[in-house]
Amino acid sequence: MQVVVGRIGRPHGVRGDVNVELRTDEPERRFAPGTSLITDNQRQPMVTVEAMRWHSGRLILHFEGVTDRSLVEELRGVVLSVEVDPDERPADPDEFYDHQLVGLAVVDPAGAVLGTVSEVVHGAQDLLLVRRPQGGEAMVPFVAPLVPEVDVSAGRVVVDLPDGLLDLGTG
Repeated sequence: MQVVVGRIGRPHGVRGDVNVELRTDEPERRFAPGTSLITDNQRQPMVTVEAMRWHSGRLILHFEGVTDRSLVEELRGVVLSVEVDPDERPADPDEFYDHQLVGLAVVDPAGAVLGTVSEVVHGAQDLLLVRRPQGGEAMVPFVAPLVPEVDVSAGRVVVDLPDGLLDLGTG
């Protein structure tokens, strides 16, 4: 099972260092030197972390074999993933891997089924893509006030949404 842990950003300096946009709460574990990362780049399907450091609150990585800025520029925008055991759970009980959420029933506080989580969309704010029973999809911001409960073992996500939010779907 693959878990997205980051995305390669802009180069940092001229020796092959790169900024990484984090998608994990465990950067020291996921980006430790020697860690192999799976990429979504066909030309370079895997990279290995040679060094990591923090600079002005941003994670800077150096990959084995990447020695200059032009090589890093070719990797800009590449998504980084790691292989995890399907039974692994994040250390924080309020955190979830995408694969734990996809397929869960989405219900309102009274228990009425509103749809099914079809995807978790990552960006400036994480969103749950909800497939509606009558067709189409809607995006729900994955924030505590709107998603007060996630019960993976019960197979459901409780959402407390303002009227009409699910009607503003994508399809």
